[in-house]
Amino acid sequence: TGRFFQYEQELTALIKDWRSQWGQGDFPFLVVQLPRITPPWNWAITRETQSKVARAVPNVGLAVTIDLQDVDLHPKIKEPVGKRLALAGLALAYGRDVVYAGPVYEAMKVDGEKVRLAFKHVGGGLMAGDGVEIKGFVVAGEDRKFGPARAVIEGDVIVVSSADVPKPVAVRYAFEDDPVCNLYNLAGLPASPFRTDDWPVEIVK
Repeated sequence: TGRFFQYEQELTALIKDWRSQWGQGDFPFLVVQLPRITPPWNWAITRETQSKVARAVPNVGLAVTIDLQDVDLHPKIKEPVGKRLALAGLALAYGRDVVYAGPVYEAMKVDGEKVRLAFKHVGGGLMAGDGVEIKGFVVAGEDRKFGPARAVIEGDVIVVSSADVPKPVAVRYAFEDDPVCNLYNLAGLPASPFRTDDWPVEIVK
């Protein structure tokens, strides 16, 4: 378990070492976040770690693939992965004015029985990828028991609520090994999984 939690430090060290070895400053570094994977392990936490590094280390891009499902860590569906990496490369390496990331959770505000979630990289707006209702959100109260939540788009904000959780304190989106989720921006890029809490999670050894 301890070794697993070293991944954040190891990925950060890898990026810094490669940049040091090449001696060309903080050149762009692109990370492919893990896709949906059926066998149980610690995929949700690994994706969270990849997101943390992408936010914390300068000039790092993250290609989100949570909408792609496979039985392998290396999905056979290559084209969307390549396109998302290309967009990140155009923005970070060449300074092109392109939408290169899907929605990234930024802040939450509890509003009575609802939670309002703000995002960066909304790409002109938010949408359900399949044109129906937003899927993949769960909410919990002080008891830390998560249950399905209704998510509604209001401009660039997602409003989350549940009749079973009148006093919400935490929200998660696609924070599972193999989640069903469909939040995108209008540029067609998927939202990165996230959680607003920092509660301990079960580790599969």
